[in-house]
Amino acid sequence: MANVPSQIWKNTDGYHLEVLRNPWYRSIGRLQNSISELTLDFWRARGGQTLHLPVTTGSISSPMGLGSDSLPVSVDLMGAPTYLADSMQFMLEFGCRLSGTDTYYVMPSFRGEDADATHLCQFFHSEAEITGGLDEMMEVVEDYLRHLAAGLLERDVDVIRACGGEIEKLEQLAAGGPFRRITFAEAVEVLGGNGVEDHDGWRTLTREGERLLMDKLGEFLWVTHWDHHAVPFYQAFGDPEGRTALNADLLFGMGEVVGAGERHVTSDEVRRALQMHEVDADSYTWYCEMRDLQPLRTSGFGLGIERFLMWLLDHDDIRDLQLLPRRNGHNIVP
Repeated sequence: MANVPSQIWKNTDGYHLEVLRNPWYRSIGRLQNSISELTLDFWRARGGQTLHLPVTTGSISSPMGLGSDSLPVSVDLMGAPTYLADSMQFMLEFGCRLSGTDTYYVMPSFRGEDADATHLCQFFHSEAEITGGLDEMMEVVEDYLRHLAAGLLERDVDVIRACGGEIEKLEQLAAGGPFRRITFAEAVEVLGGNGVEDHDGWRTLTREGERLLMDKLGEFLWVTHWDHHAVPFYQAFGDPEGRTALNADLLFGMGEVVGAGERHVTSDEVRRALQMHEVDADSYTWYCEMRDLQPLRTSGFGLGIERFLMWLLDHDDIRDLQLLPRRNGHNIVP
């Protein structure tokens, strides 16, 4: 009989006791541990370095600009307004310059929206930054996912089956070749206008659009070169006019599970993008100064671990993949 979650997020009273009673949550804890250990093994083999980073920051990486995909979470830190990190990507860019090699971490990220079936307001991020361009970064992501698949097949087949996951698709991922790639413009053409939102000159895909693309073209589909106004300012320009971005979203399972992108090399490019996105540049002075001191071409990605687990376990509600549920606006103990 398969393990079934208790949907403890619906009523948090006494949830900690239910977590201890229900084998579903023990299984989720085991899979979390495997992903963390396999991530360490992957980056150690590449010579990457992890960093111990703060979860507070004065310069969030998804500000409320035109292409922001999240709202920031502000807190009062002993009288000083600051933010909980929606991502520590900027610090990983800093780390590449500091360490001279790839940098990575697995840490929580905080978003200012309510949770739903595919979105958590506090989730775990496997993020990394490498020296190199977008194509190299996408190849690293594919290698990383195949590494996770192979490791989970070796370690946790019994747990995955008990939680309703299909081992065959994990085997296909572990053995598969390069993922399919299309540009955003090609995606719009495939969709024929369905699942595409127009924001007065720049476009995004809806969740329905992501699903339609996967229905037509299959899972593990990269969608690259989005309209630049549809992505955060820090993504490098994909053309001289700055209309597109050197970015890519990887679609599988519920939709976007990995977001990746190349960064601006020079401070002039950063300032141009900040102006285009109508973002106040004051909080990013340091980000420009870092480039003035040490220009470096880097690219990075972020994988939502709970979204990956949704795909792994064929599960339809991401809220069941938290061991300790969290909701914005609620003080939940423990």
